[in-house]
Amino acid sequence: MSTTPQNLCLPIVFLNGKTMPIEDAKISPLDRGFIFGDGVYEVIPYYDGRGLRAREHLLRLQQSMDALYMTNPYSIAEWHAIINDVIEQNGGGNIVVYIQVTRGVAKRDFSPPSASAGVTPTVFLMANPLPTPKPEIYANGISAVSIDDNRWLRCQIKSTALLGAVLLKHESQLDGGDEAVMFRDGYLTESTASNIAIVKNGVILCPPIDNLLLGGITYVLMMELAKNAGLALEVRRVMRREVTTADEIWILSSTKEVVPIVKLDGKPVGHGAKAGLPGEKFKQMLQLFQDYKRDLPIVQPTE
Repeated sequence: MSTTPQNLCLPIVFLNGKTMPIEDAKISPLDRGFIFGDGVYEVIPYYDGRGLRAREHLLRLQQSMDALYMTNPYSIAEWHAIINDVIEQNGGGNIVVYIQVTRGVAKRDFSPPSASAGVTPTVFLMANPLPTPKPEIYANGISAVSIDDNRWLRCQIKSTALLGAVLLKHESQLDGGDEAVMFRDGYLTESTASNIAIVKNGVILCPPIDNLLLGGITYVLMMELAKNAGLALEVRRVMRREVTTADEIWILSSTKEVVPIVKLDGKPVGHGAKAGLPGEKFKQMLQLFQDYKRDLPIVQPTE
């Protein structure tokens, strides 16, 4: 029996070729995404139909599927058409689109089913209001704690198996932080669900994109915007001591864009009178993001 209030408008979702209210969306308990976390996902923000690098997100979805030896059921044009339809059915506006593709329904076995087994991917897509940070987050920043990155070594795959990140996020909150700043072998990797960059002596320092972190679409966009604006930027391994003595620390993601970390391990980030306050480079970058979003094109299904 449904427990959904009668006056609640259920979001419309896409599941395996059909759109429906989310309450009607059902999957098998033998779906490998449910049993093993054997799937991939993407999160794409849309501003009145204008996707923030939607094509790049879909290309990364393909890369994640390739890494898991999965077959993409749709072309990029078909994905765009599905996304546009679901956004329209949910009323448009500022929307975040969540896409999840699992290997599908099969007998529980660690070995993935063979190509001849006829197993098809489970495709789920939903659209919800875009949860952009509140203005006070940009004005006041957030706090974070340092934590050892003990996740697996294939973090470049945007996998639905997120238990490592879930636990690290929880541990950082238990220690009083809004987020985690993670390190592996003494070098900066990322946050639990965001990339991280720092500013040191006027230079934006960015950890290289490799198997130890996700190649964030917004992270790459930030680098492009910084270079185009003539800001000094280096992509290299960033030592822990550089982070703990940084002038600024940022987190970057598709829904957060860029947010300043103003306190790390209980200590203000930065030096002198500006310690514990969002920095000037952050303010420049935030404006560059807003300017970029204003000129986003409408995504057409044929692209």
